[in-house]
Amino acid sequence: MTRLSRYAVVAAVLSTTAATAGCAHSTAGAAAPPPPTARFTDSGVAVTMTLKDWNGQTGVLETTFAPTRPTFHLYSIALPATGVDGVGRPTTITVDGSLATAGPLTTDAPVHQLTPAGSDFSLPVYPDGPVTTTLPVRATGAGRARVAVGYAACSETLGCLFPVSGHAVDVDVSQGAVSLIAG
Repeated sequence: MTRLSRYAVVAAVLSTTAATAGCAHSTAGAAAPPPPTARFTDSGVAVTMTLKDWNGQTGVLETTFAPTRPTFHLYSIALPATGVDGVGRPTTITVDGSLATAGPLTTDAPVHQLTPAGSDFSLPVYPDGPVTTTLPVRATGAGRARVAVGYAACSETLGCLFPVSGHAVDVDVSQGAVSLIAG
């Protein structure tokens, strides 16, 4: 073997060793699996719910409500359960079973008051487009839980879509792990 070819073989071996070591290192330092997520579309709104920062006992349910049509908005989480004079439905997330709330439902979406045509009252609504809420949750034990989702999407010019009340997302809590199953 010539001196040049020996160097080529050594260089190839070192290159392969470095690449293999790099692969082993990158596998060990790989990112954690994505958080449990459930998706569904109902009454003109695509809903994506993700359980973030789950440590085996607590986490945050982050839910994004995205109207599927332009010019549609959702009502505020602060709207009364039956609306105002029967108009509107609040954006809600509730849990039961092996999960409990560990804080209030919040959003950082700005709220503005909308006065429906021909009425003498106003309703708290979010701007047209997607809105994301967060709800801190905690495990109360192993087993099944249910997340109930509620909302109504409306447009100032196109009217309202049928409200959603209690759309279920099933949750399985076992040995500190969680899975979400959209209904």
